[in-house]
Amino acid sequence: MELRKHVNRQTIWAAKLMRPTLVVVLAACGLLLTASAGAQTLVPKPPDVSASAYMLVDFTSGLQLAGDNVDARLEPASLTKMMTAYVVFAELTEANIALDDLVLISEKAWRTGGSKMFVEVDKQVDVESLLKGVIVQSGNDASVALAEFIAGDESAFANLMNQYAVRLGMKDSNFQNSTGLPDDDHYTTAADLVTLSIAMIRDFPTFYQWHAIKSFKWNDIDQRNRNKLLWRDDSVDGIKTGYTSSAGYCMVTSALREDMRLIAVVLGSKSEKIRAKESQALLNFGFRFYETHEVYARGAPLTKVRVWKGEREELDLGLMASLAVTVPRGQFKKLEATVEVDADIVAPVAKGETHGRVVLQLGDEQIAQRPLVALTEIPEGGLWRKLQDNVKLLFH
Repeated sequence: MELRKHVNRQTIWAAKLMRPTLVVVLAACGLLLTASAGAQTLVPKPPDVSASAYMLVDFTSGLQLAGDNVDARLEPASLTKMMTAYVVFAELTEANIALDDLVLISEKAWRTGGSKMFVEVDKQVDVESLLKGVIVQSGNDASVALAEFIAGDESAFANLMNQYAVRLGMKDSNFQNSTGLPDDDHYTTAADLVTLSIAMIRDFPTFYQWHAIKSFKWNDIDQRNRNKLLWRDDSVDGIKTGYTSSAGYCMVTSALREDMRLIAVVLGSKSEKIRAKESQALLNFGFRFYETHEVYARGAPLTKVRVWKGEREELDLGLMASLAVTVPRGQFKKLEATVEVDADIVAPVAKGETHGRVVLQLGDEQIAQRPLVALTEIPEGGLWRKLQDNVKLLFH
């Protein structure tokens, strides 16, 4: 049987209003895909960033708005502690450990050089305090203590970090320790740090809020968060800074303005001042010239189609995951959606089965496409329904 397409084309602005009652119209056999006349997108080039690598990404859509050397393997310094914290968040969420568990501080943790929380050897410290020591104070001693508590020793914990990195799709990262102290085989990339940032905010939103804490006091020593943008920009709520003489000054920043969240990564800048300035410039560029909107919600019916030989004649099609787009400001109303649906769908139909796609375009540029899937199942109909539909299909 020849496979044909039902096609519906309309602007996204209208689609958002009409989404529950989209009507699919029959088109000629094949693919019909047209676009509005070229949309003008007055967006300047991104800021010039003084760093070994940098990247700016929209959290919701995943669109990269700026970047250079995003896949270069570089030393992350204390940005490593983002993965350390992610593993601890996962252990807490899975109830393998608890915030009030007490951790015995080893001599190794106490002696670890670099930035410190100033825990004392052979003393017991609760997990919550150590975790805040990692996030706010960037304590290497706290990182090692948590690593030993969770995995037995820091080497085993690093192996756990790498397993999580693989699971998250961080394809160019390798961790040798929980702190970020220099090691020739300890590296990550700007792109992988964006992946980790998105996962942290998505998977552990409550714990993520701790990255906005401006200072933390332990052992009568009050230390300020090294992320200067927490004081300068109310929309910034994380994430981490890092520095070693070999890595330079590094920073991963996330900010939320209205409903739009951006993530900026700056690696290998020359000073603390420069990394903050460049991070702020990237965020300002993204918020000023782009906007992000959810176009279709996960599981919401996007269109209805005819099903032959089934218990029911109509099937709702939608998306397995919500679809958001990031476009230049003022261009959202010019987006067009083309809904393509398989014409001859015959029962049985399984839930999640693909029967078309939706394509989003801005002018001549395809912005996104996603498969349309069955939101419910439709079993085969009875004998009489099959006979009726066999006849109807002869004239269809």
